[in-house]
Amino acid sequence: MSGLLRKSHFLGPKIRGLRKRNGLTLQDVSARCIQLNAALAPSVSYLSMIETGQRIPSQELLELLAAVFQKEPRWFLDGNPEVDIPRRAKGGGVTRVPLEPGFLFSRELLEAAIPELLSQTGTTGRQFAHLLIRSYQEKAQNDFPDLERSAEQVGSRQFPLSVDGLLGLCRRNGLEIHWFDKRPVLARDNDRKVRSMVRSFFESPSSVYVNRQLQKDTARLKFDLASHIAHKVLHGGDGLKSAHATGGEMGGSPDDGHQSPGGMDTQDVLYAWRDFECSFFAGALLCPRQPYRRFLARESYRVEPAGRKLELTPSVIMRRMTAVSPYRHWHFFDAYPPGFLRAVYRGNGIPLPWGNMAMVTDPCPRWAVFRMLDVHRGASPSSQISILQDGERALLYCCHSLRTRDMAGNPHVLSVGVDLVPALESQGIDAAELVRSVADACRRRGGEAAVPAAAARSLRAIGKVLNIAWISEALANPASLICPRSTACPRNPRCEARQASAPGTQINEVRQEILHREARGD
Repeated sequence: MSGLLRKSHFLGPKIRGLRKRNGLTLQDVSARCIQLNAALAPSVSYLSMIETGQRIPSQELLELLAAVFQKEPRWFLDGNPEVDIPRRAKGGGVTRVPLEPGFLFSRELLEAAIPELLSQTGTTGRQFAHLLIRSYQEKAQNDFPDLERSAEQVGSRQFPLSVDGLLGLCRRNGLEIHWFDKRPVLARDNDRKVRSMVRSFFESPSSVYVNRQLQKDTARLKFDLASHIAHKVLHGGDGLKSAHATGGEMGGSPDDGHQSPGGMDTQDVLYAWRDFECSFFAGALLCPRQPYRRFLARESYRVEPAGRKLELTPSVIMRRMTAVSPYRHWHFFDAYPPGFLRAVYRGNGIPLPWGNMAMVTDPCPRWAVFRMLDVHRGASPSSQISILQDGERALLYCCHSLRTRDMAGNPHVLSVGVDLVPALESQGIDAAELVRSVADACRRRGGEAAVPAAAARSLRAIGKVLNIAWISEALANPASLICPRSTACPRNPRCEARQASAPGTQINEVRQEILHREARGD
């Protein structure tokens, strides 16, 4: 048995892989073992434990399993994992890898290894927590029915909600609004400085502090009020929620004093998850699923007119599109110069030009979001058809992007888009051939070209089927070859690499200053 123990690290995954490739269930394998040797045959539960590494079969049982699969027993013990790695998770956009051998991924070892990993890479606990949440969000395809139902119960599906309506909901839920005056400050956010403005924050048990500057910004005021209502409803107003401040990466606000660079504080995941829940609830309160879906259909998913009519930020308009649309293959970016992510959703599995936690040193400069980040002023919203070359795969996307400014005056770019291949395939169109024709046209012209006429007709038809106006609008512009990293640029000649760019005030210090002023009666 000791020899088996040393060599059995990939035994379970190999048995599971063989079983699945042959279309067998655990019950099937158990039944076949019974046919060969009823006395040795394992139960279904014992087979499951073997596959997950919780049990090691005896030499005799291993020989029985080898006979079922017509393999030599030594094949299971040769140290070659031979594990299939699916490109995408079913129903989501997250690349999946098997956690094998299983004993290295026990909860105890991960609890010890993750802080060391974060410390060695300089990753903050908040960044890691938001990466986990992003993966969970993508696996769920941005569908959180419990949060949707809670928001609809609170707001009774009122649509659209006015500021007065939201203030009424605040009063109904026992919230008191306190106004303060605070101009932008220079805040720390990990290893860089950002111009930031504290918009609002929650103070337990029922106080919401709101910057008077928001009285002149209805769209942002509505979102902040909705988010604080969410905290009161979902979490009882315990105050364990980040302040709303502009300019931060990976989650929204700059460092508020709770994060520990190079480690993981116990509150990192709690705050990150709470912030996500409140943000999603706020979107669902302001844009209830069914009324908003009908509204988008009338507007043909046009972002700017929708925002003006509803008095909501483009960010809320775009994010809710990804959650309520009957078409599931969306992505959304909110990026700050030179390319830091504030938020991302990639439900269609789009390979990112960013690293897991921060911007890489050689992102492709041809992405619409990077083009707009480099434009200093006056960039009009635009739509773009993109062929993304990811290794041997060529993927087809359409996005709508706009450059805007946050409350502190920082420029940033919002971009929402769809993966067009599933829509093409659902219409019986040869997606691979269409993508190839667009990619070839772009390559012949140095990376950008008009979409060929036949492909344009198909894409225009898809735009009508999906009822997304900016797909047809994008056809008026050249399609562009893009890639995740400029070092793998598919253009000829290659693009020049786009280079990434280092104390200010902590947001928590601003919050404490406001509370102290009120206590003194200033």
